[in-house]
Amino acid sequence: MKQEENRQMDNLKSEYESIPVPKEAKERMLAGIAQAKKEQKGVIIMKFAKKTGGAAAAAMIAITVLANATPALANAMEQIPVIGSIAKVVTFRTYEDKKNHFEADIKVPQVTIEGTEGAQVPANKSIEDYANELIAMYEEEVARDNGEGHYGLDSSYKVVTDTDRYLCIRIDTTLTMASGTQYVKIFTIDKSTGNVISLKELLKDKPGVLEAAGNNIKQQMADQMAADDNIIYFYNSEMPEDDFKGLTGDESYYFNDKGELVIAFAEYDVAPGYMGAVEFTIPASVTGTF
Repeated sequence: MKQEENRQMDNLKSEYESIPVPKEAKERMLAGIAQAKKEQKGVIIMKFAKKTGGAAAAAMIAITVLANATPALANAMEQIPVIGSIAKVVTFRTYEDKKNHFEADIKVPQVTIEGTEGAQVPANKSIEDYANELIAMYEEEVARDNGEGHYGLDSSYKVVTDTDRYLCIRIDTTLTMASGTQYVKIFTIDKSTGNVISLKELLKDKPGVLEAAGNNIKQQMADQMAADDNIIYFYNSEMPEDDFKGLTGDESYYFNDKGELVIAFAEYDVAPGYMGAVEFTIPASVTGTF
């Protein structure tokens, strides 16, 4: 068994070496493999093909299994660059609390960008500040009710966009009291700077596109309501003062697999609570490409 594991790791190393990578990245990769061989408990290698693309996929899966199987290997494996990705998102810290009928579970992500090791990614402060706001809101509620009410706050994250230029992290937060409320916050990060890019900043060199995108959302709202009586938006309603007027440039957004702009709204932002958090995809014919 030991001999077979070593043979598999040697094959992995050979396949990885056949993939063109920068000299510095290759040295880090080989060092990580050497360290992993010393401490390995078991490796499962899945080969998708004998060609370069398949070798890269097999290598990435083997790395993932190693890191998950033995925590002692995680640090060593972090030295191996992941092909095709220049950014990594990890859980920086988790805030957990449970007392009586109060409960909170808030996961705070942190971003690292390859090539800027040791340098702070500016977006991380914005993410941390947002998490601290959620924690403060929870602790304030606990103090107000002396721990005797019913209150739950759950916040998790996922990467919804990862392109050569942009990384979008979506944070979904559910507040539970008598009923649940969904909050959505998306941090869109420019990988070249590490800064959060607002919708207004994204469209600053596209005159009129912010207004055009807002008008497109209005049309989508009207079309959906006309097609289904169960769909209701705050648009052309009997209370026009609460209707959706257009985009301000502060809304959360990300890019889908087609590169189209997707605008995300939290529950109650543009629709009744039963509609939940809603999204609108803006066609490239309106926004152009990004």
